[in-house]
Amino acid sequence: MIYKPRQQKLLRWIALFLIGTFLQLLFYIPTPVLSQNSSSCGNITAPLTPEEQTYARAAWQYFVKNYQPATGFTNSTGGYPSGTLWDMGNYLMALNAARWLNLTDQADFDSRLNKFLTTLNSLKLFEDTLPNKVYNAANAQMVDYGNNPLERGIGWSALDVGRILAAFDVIRTCHPQYNDWLKGIVAKWQVARSLKDGQLFGAAVLPDNTTLLVQEGRLGYEEYGARGYQLWGFSAPKAIAFEPFKLVEINGVQIPVDTRDFQSTNANNYVVSESYILDGIEFGLQGELADFAARVLDVQKRRYDTTGQLTAVTEDNIDQAPYFLYNTVYANGANWATITDANQPYPQFRSISTKAAFGWRYLFPDNPYAQKVFDAVKDLRSPDDSGYYAGIYEESKQPNKALTGNTNGLILEILYYKAKGNLPLIASGSVSVSTGKPSEEASPTTPSNQPNSPVTTPTANQPNSITTPTPTPAETSKPTEVAVAPIPPVDSPKSSNLKLDRPLSVIERRYAEAAWRYFQANYHSKSGLIDDRSDFKGATLWGLGDYLAALHAARSLDIITPKEFDQRTRHLLAALTKLPLFAGELPSRGYNTRTLQSVDYGGNPVPEGNGWSALDLGRMLAALYNLKTCHPEYTAAVDKIVLDWSYLRVVREGILSSATTTKEEDGRSLTRVNPETRLGYEEYAARAFQLWGFNVDGSAVGGEYQTTSIEGVKVPIQRRRTDTKSKVNQYTVSNPFLLYALEFGLDPQMRSLFEPIFQAQAERYHRTGTLTASATTLIDRKPYTVHSTITGHGESWVALGDDGQTVPKGRLVSTAVAFAYHALLPENKYSQELLQGTTDLYNPLAGFYEGFYEATGKTAVGFTSSTNSMILQSLLYKVMNRQPLIRPATSMKSPWWQEITKGDSGRGLPNTAKQRAKLISDSSGSYWVSGSENTKLVTDTKVTK
Repeated sequence: MIYKPRQQKLLRWIALFLIGTFLQLLFYIPTPVLSQNSSSCGNITAPLTPEEQTYARAAWQYFVKNYQPATGFTNSTGGYPSGTLWDMGNYLMALNAARWLNLTDQADFDSRLNKFLTTLNSLKLFEDTLPNKVYNAANAQMVDYGNNPLERGIGWSALDVGRILAAFDVIRTCHPQYNDWLKGIVAKWQVARSLKDGQLFGAAVLPDNTTLLVQEGRLGYEEYGARGYQLWGFSAPKAIAFEPFKLVEINGVQIPVDTRDFQSTNANNYVVSESYILDGIEFGLQGELADFAARVLDVQKRRYDTTGQLTAVTEDNIDQAPYFLYNTVYANGANWATITDANQPYPQFRSISTKAAFGWRYLFPDNPYAQKVFDAVKDLRSPDDSGYYAGIYEESKQPNKALTGNTNGLILEILYYKAKGNLPLIASGSVSVSTGKPSEEASPTTPSNQPNSPVTTPTANQPNSITTPTPTPAETSKPTEVAVAPIPPVDSPKSSNLKLDRPLSVIERRYAEAAWRYFQANYHSKSGLIDDRSDFKGATLWGLGDYLAALHAARSLDIITPKEFDQRTRHLLAALTKLPLFAGELPSRGYNTRTLQSVDYGGNPVPEGNGWSALDLGRMLAALYNLKTCHPEYTAAVDKIVLDWSYLRVVREGILSSATTTKEEDGRSLTRVNPETRLGYEEYAARAFQLWGFNVDGSAVGGEYQTTSIEGVKVPIQRRRTDTKSKVNQYTVSNPFLLYALEFGLDPQMRSLFEPIFQAQAERYHRTGTLTASATTLIDRKPYTVHSTITGHGESWVALGDDGQTVPKGRLVSTAVAFAYHALLPENKYSQELLQGTTDLYNPLAGFYEGFYEATGKTAVGFTSSTNSMILQSLLYKVMNRQPLIRPATSMKSPWWQEITKGDSGRGLPNTAKQRAKLISDSSGSYWVSGSENTKLVTDTKVTK
């Protein structure tokens, strides 16, 4: 079915409501409708009784009264503006439950969640790694447990991280419009830093101000926390396993106890109710875990049978010093111990826990003892309607009047579990079932924000992006992050010498800020690098060139400050000097952005490298040239980088060549160097090489091009050439031609290629009503890279994967292409239609989406540096009065040209400066003549539909 423009727009809006929340004007606007995909979350099969509705309303009032409007957080305890990541997880679970139990409406839900996520995303992280253990809920400052501000913080808790990751999963499942926002937050955190040797590790600050990583979790909570990690693809097989544990007999019941006690590890091995209740409510009690939970409940019943004291023990706040206690079945060798975190005993304050009683009652609804202890606390509400009290002291029989988000959040979560017919809130298939021992074959799972794809090796059909990410154990469990120090401050920092014709409009600024968000969300503060795509920690030289171009555009548009521009630029330049070179010559095809290791396109380490891409190199050369031209203070640093590289094999006989590696059957690794022939990309890269004086006339735009008739327009499909018989996945898309036009201008030769490519897409729209912006885009599912071609493999308007296979219904309308065409052709009615159809395709915290599907109008989920860089460059082009972004400079005094003048470098540098001199047609830089003969179009009459 072909959707007309009005239908397309309607469908896109519906899709956007389901996928993300977006900025309108300067504020976040709540999403007004619920996702159809969340219907299972709203499937209330066992509605709350009137009495249960009273319980739920009372618990929700805690969060109403303890809401902090400035941050969107809630107080961990009544009236006390402090909160841990665990408390934040409690609130998210409570908020989700309140929505489905109709305690709040969608507008309030969205308003609360938008504010919460906005603040959460902007939190200062401990050592730029993970959220601090505790924050001031009123102002989001890092604090200690006394709520005293601390600039550095006190470390992170892996168990708290696991708790909020579980809550994130519930939110993204029940409210998928927030999925990308949550993925962006998780991607910003260095979650893998809290994993080591298959276990969970927190961080603590020692008295000497050093940071110590400490294994976290004991039997019960350790398994629960690890399951939260696993939901997002971070595997901790030792933490998931029950071992090391032993069975201790208490009141005639064999109770599982962690053997790592306070005496041996300085950490308590307490047995409490809440970990088993959480596991049951959220993941479902399975296997041995169900047996363990039943034993923990039974031993509390037997204490009651023996002593007459109702028992429901777990950790709780109390309303007097020491304010927080662990009421346990067992801890550190003692039965029924009530202790502080430092293992100090307070038996006089042992209490019946409200949340524990609620949990056992609804996990075991037919258990008479669970009902009995529940009856004792079910009406333990504060008289001023501020929520449920934490419990009843066993000794005094008086209420423990502590009001907490933990108690009230868990009550809401439990009641929602009941309303769903006692179905776990998280699909049981999402995580592993705990067993006695870690699996021998346990390995990190694929993070849910990373495509689950087989490992692939680079091919000639992957010009400029890591496309099929598969995480490695090193990435998900213990990456060796490299900290790169920025290059020293440059002399006399200056503003860009670009002259803007006008400032950005309010709307344009909003678009620019949204696009720059990608580079904020995917920045690695230690290495200085940016990921090519948001769902994978890897970068190519093309992607880093995109980043440098975006950085320049953001500064020129005043989206970032001079200080941020300088810091990021110096950091990136330093990182480029640290990248291992393939064969000691040129940057490899891909790098892990955390470790700087060479990786293949599947993300697998290849210590020896996997060749180089002349196209990627050209993208970086263009960006570096622009940097030193517009910001000459960086010239020495830029030229040093480029002079470190050897060009002997990338520029051969006037053409560009790339290197690939293959493994022979005998294990040998062989390198092959072949000419580049990808239409548009070759011409773009050649122009970049020409800026640096290389003679690449054989690859520059020019010569004869074979065409085919598409929509009555003669569209180029490949260059006629005799210098190679290289076979590649030939296709015609817009991306490289647009990049060429934005950066270099449309010289007559390129214009003869550019115009028919645009015209064919416009004609298709006029004929079918289908918006068309053909491009190479990256998506979050197989085949991960989609070439929505104008023509490919002899067919018009076919979508191809990188393997050349057709992708049914895979065609996308590219957001970046729409922005670029409108920047280049602002008066064209079709380019105006394209822009109107794509300007709403952004997430306020993650950047612009790749586009939307032609067939359905649904948004294509995926965020990349290429898309957001081209949008920033397009906006800069507009306010520069549509002048090319890169201007050739006439100065020959830089280190690069001085080195060329010396000659005999042994690095394949240009032989003379004559080639560079002929690039300048006039001082205006409107376009440049390459020296090649004028373009000649050779028309083929045959076209395959």
